[in-house]
Amino acid sequence: MREVDEAVRHDEVGDFARKYGWPLGIAFVVAIAAFGGFLFWQDQGEGELEVASENLVQAIDELEAGNTDIADEELAALAAGEGGAATMAAMLRAAIAVERGDTEAAAALYDQISSDGDLSAEMRDIATIRSVSARYDEMAPQAVIDRVGPLAVPDNAYYGSAGELVAHAYLDQGKTQEAGALLADIAANDEVPSTLRARARELAGLLGVDAIENVDATLAELTGEPLQEPDAELVE
Repeated sequence: MREVDEAVRHDEVGDFARKYGWPLGIAFVVAIAAFGGFLFWQDQGEGELEVASENLVQAIDELEAGNTDIADEELAALAAGEGGAATMAAMLRAAIAVERGDTEAAAALYDQISSDGDLSAEMRDIATIRSVSARYDEMAPQAVIDRVGPLAVPDNAYYGSAGELVAHAYLDQGKTQEAGALLADIAANDEVPSTLRARARELAGLLGVDAIENVDATLAELTGEPLQEPDAELVE
């Protein structure tokens, strides 16, 4: 019986090998080839990323040297690609366009970035703000509010920049009360950069809104000196 069982198992293994051996062998070869292709693609991707980064640094060096035309050409080639280097190249090209006074070209580049759903919300937001800043004089105040108003909220990373644009749009509409309240709120927000808070505080003061809640803290911010703790004996 044992010999019969072994013979049956031997025949079953042989039948399985004859029936499925080739398909399994082909599947194994395909899997190995796919894995090798993935490793090659990963290596190629890292190599392209390194080249793009080097080209971006070279373009920035040209900008710092004042060779704007050369830098713009190099950045244009980078911006035609994909990835973070392409996005940064487009942002730099937009900044060059602003310096040249070509607000339409700058806004078009910023709008292209802001509409790219593959980018982070922060990158799209800053592109939106810069697009509006570039052509603010050509936009209706309400159009400015509609575009950057959703970003002018305290929990947004660019609350100060977006809020400042909205406040100026309010002023253009004659809404001084709304503008003053928004500027005062920006001035009191510790998450907003100090230079922007100072501008907001100054403009709010011109509008008759007191944006200074803590005089000592404000003086320390303006002078750059640390806030002094009150003397306990003087307090008593």
